[in-house]
Amino acid sequence: MREYDARAIRNVAVVGHGASGKTTLVDSLAFISGSSRRRGSVKEGTALTDATPEEIERGYSINVGCAIAEWMDTKLNLLDAPGYADFAGDAIAGLAAADGALVAVSATAGVEVGTERMFHEAIERRDPVLFVVTMMDKEHASFDKAYAAIRDTLTPNVIPVEIPLGEGAAFRGAINLFTKRACLYGAKSGDIDIPAEERDRFERYHKEMLETIASTDDSLLERYLDGGEITRDEEVAAMKEGMKKGQLFPLFCCAADRDFGTETVLTRLVELMPSAYEMEELHGFHGAEGEREVEIHPEDSSPFVAQVFKTLSEPHVGDISFFRILAGAVENGSEVFNASRAAVEKLGHLSIAQGRERVEVPKLHAGDIGCVAKLRNTHTGDTLSTREHPVRLPSMRLPEPLVTFAVQAASRTDDEKLQAGLHRLHDEDPTLELHYNPETHETLVSGLGERHLDVALAKLKRKAGVVATLSAPKIAYRETIRARAEGQGRHKKQTGGRGQFGDCWVRIAPAQRGDGVVFEDRITGGVIPSKFIPAVEKGINEAATRGVLAGYPMVDFRVELFDGSYHSVDSNEMSFKMAGILAFKEVAKKCKPVLLEPLDELEIETPDDYLGDVLGDLSSRRGQVLGTEPAGARRTRVRATVPESEIHLYATQLQSLTHGRAKFTRRFKQYEEVPGEVAQRVIAQHVEEKETTV
Repeated sequence: MREYDARAIRNVAVVGHGASGKTTLVDSLAFISGSSRRRGSVKEGTALTDATPEEIERGYSINVGCAIAEWMDTKLNLLDAPGYADFAGDAIAGLAAADGALVAVSATAGVEVGTERMFHEAIERRDPVLFVVTMMDKEHASFDKAYAAIRDTLTPNVIPVEIPLGEGAAFRGAINLFTKRACLYGAKSGDIDIPAEERDRFERYHKEMLETIASTDDSLLERYLDGGEITRDEEVAAMKEGMKKGQLFPLFCCAADRDFGTETVLTRLVELMPSAYEMEELHGFHGAEGEREVEIHPEDSSPFVAQVFKTLSEPHVGDISFFRILAGAVENGSEVFNASRAAVEKLGHLSIAQGRERVEVPKLHAGDIGCVAKLRNTHTGDTLSTREHPVRLPSMRLPEPLVTFAVQAASRTDDEKLQAGLHRLHDEDPTLELHYNPETHETLVSGLGERHLDVALAKLKRKAGVVATLSAPKIAYRETIRARAEGQGRHKKQTGGRGQFGDCWVRIAPAQRGDGVVFEDRITGGVIPSKFIPAVEKGINEAATRGVLAGYPMVDFRVELFDGSYHSVDSNEMSFKMAGILAFKEVAKKCKPVLLEPLDELEIETPDDYLGDVLGDLSSRRGQVLGTEPAGARRTRVRATVPESEIHLYATQLQSLTHGRAKFTRRFKQYEEVPGEVAQRVIAQHVEEKETTV
């Protein structure tokens, strides 16, 4: 494969909803261009960019896949992005590595939630966008309906550049509005005059295209209104400029599994999609601390800068880092610098990826995408540069995890392998988070959805040899008190020789929420020697960690140590610690103890059509709505507090209620008293578990 500079490279993220034909389209683009020698199939598990066992088994993309198409002396780096929300992290990584997006819209399903999500993500990044209506040969395919859905749901500035000849089984070609010619596909392929029965339809769409293009340029608009002609080259140039400004969104159509129309898509990607060289310059920060901002120019003569957008771990190979070169050129075997981690890395076996295959190359230029294996201390999102010009780019803005489960190895002997395997999966996919909860003694794993975690367990089994199970995480309840009481804790033990004696009187009272445990020494007259008082406090704190209702830590109370006695021989620190434990257990039970539960604050953004369902669901979860406010066109933002015990799998329910069109964030808010009936169930469960373990 020849070398390309930034002007002859197009980095395109192919995005859209799951099952909208993205992977098949990428496969066809690479095959038609001649860059891939085989034609793959998603159904048969041979698709070019669905390379992992998990993707082949499930029949959908999980990781962002890389493919190459060489066309018109241009290199197209095609990034096949997953379409389901559970794998949105990889889709966003694909957009981060690209200069524009090709949004696939199914001719049968139209605009779906994944289409909306990725289109808005691309717009937020100010990326040029092209649309392609896929699967035009399928039953019930409708170009006009797909076009109307894009126009009504996503943007009114979408412009068909070609329109189909026939639909479904009758799909046989397309009319190109630029060339004013029709192209037939299949056995009778070739350019023909526009069929007479299609002339009116062509004129309508062509007029619409010209008006929209002309409206983006004053000189073109004036000429158009005066009846002057706009040449094809002017149309293409104006459309490309309009795309860069986010004013125009060209629309194409194809049936990729039959390779119908993909040659046209290749040509238009080269003509309309800007190269890295044409995009706005980027900015990074000098060094790990980012003391000053630096400009990054996509030229070979600039200092080398690249960002790792994906890490893939493969057995017998190790970690493979995929990176986008933002500036400078790099040769095989070069040493580069990771400023974020102050690490030097060697780019041995510098390669480009064509699906699951990797081809070593001697050099890569600014704007290109490559991969390298076995970087020792570099992870997804890191920036590679040079020691002389260290640069750190802002981290990719990845979605926050939405669901959390407790995870444990099926065999206790695999606990260490489980931890190591999970950390490797996190390095590969930063949206998969894990941490240990010392309070509940659970390892927790969080992800973007149940499907996301299901795939993670499959990877864990294949790569680390660990079978793991998921369960709902335990809730970190608390206990507190609502009344004052006082009492004695007396520890006396005589076993021959020196005995044990400790005696204390304490007064326990409620404190402000969030105060924790406040200990006050009110001893006078030396009835308890000062050296034993810390032992009493230690005993009370230790007993408080186990509470008196259901074994949960007791918080937000004040305890006064005001009286006691000691023995000159038998008293020691251990005796007074035991006295403190006994005093707490005795008095806390008389202070009207209650159970507290953690509340999370949710911020939900939902289409207005589903607002009633969302509010009703919150109510069923004992949620309290704090307020609502408009969140854009026909959308509302809801703020509510909901008990943590009621939120498990909320993401799944919200997706079901709103057909995936709502989103939410959550954060810990505070602890509040548990309603009596719920508290009784929690306490009864604790008693049952305690009896089971005895």
